[in-house]
Amino acid sequence: MRQATESLAGRAAYIELGPIDAAEIVDAGHSLDQLWVRGGFPDSLLAMDDPTSLAWRRDFIRSYLERDVPMFAPRMPAETIARLWGMLAYSQGTLLNQSRLASSLSVSAPAIGRYVDLLVDLMLVRRLRPWSGNVGKRLVRTPKVYVRDSGLVHALLGLGSWHDVLGHPVAGPSWEGLVIESLIAAAGDGYTPFFYRTQDGAEVDLVLERGARVEMAIEIKRTTAPEQSKGFRLACDVLQPSEAFVVHGGTGQWPMAGGATAIALQDLAIRLAARR
Repeated sequence: MRQATESLAGRAAYIELGPIDAAEIVDAGHSLDQLWVRGGFPDSLLAMDDPTSLAWRRDFIRSYLERDVPMFAPRMPAETIARLWGMLAYSQGTLLNQSRLASSLSVSAPAIGRYVDLLVDLMLVRRLRPWSGNVGKRLVRTPKVYVRDSGLVHALLGLGSWHDVLGHPVAGPSWEGLVIESLIAAAGDGYTPFFYRTQDGAEVDLVLERGARVEMAIEIKRTTAPEQSKGFRLACDVLQPSEAFVVHGGTGQWPMAGGATAIALQDLAIRLAARR
């Protein structure tokens, strides 16, 4: 959500208040897996059990569709928005294919663009832009889309527990979305986030740029024993980031080949937050 504050000049300043993220979960006394499964909304994260948490998230989704969508976009059909939201959850972290979504929902591609715009404006979906510097490579130009809260991803797909999530194909993309949201929140406004992908397979899950300089290239792995992909190494050779990290699902950090560092999500989030 965005909270407005009044400045001395009489103008409004907006502060983005996101859900609890990986950098904050340490102080909250809860596990990273619980944050991943339930998401960062306090009433969901702190619920007494998984069914209660899932029920809260389903009510949250219903309230948005029944109240907020008609309020902000009275001409947009809430039922279609609901179906699109679910489809975006199922295809978490993929390139936005408006034509395919339009065909599935029997609407036009421009209508899909407007619906996604609404979900982005409501801070429910992130449209992660592709990095587009001049590196002499054929770059992917289509944005990726993520449902921003992992708990909402799981609720939209009916996944109520850790075992449910691990057994579903969305587990990897859902974890990737949690990492991206946590690191963007920790980095603050000083960095601009992108992803990087070329037509020949070089890829970075998250690029953090500051002052037209690629400061960090980040690959995301759910495993606790990660290895760098060939595509990530190729991308780093081109981008020449100041730092390269492979974020993993375990604890601790250690050096990797090529100057990269394997690091736990919480450690990198805390490091970024300290640089603000």
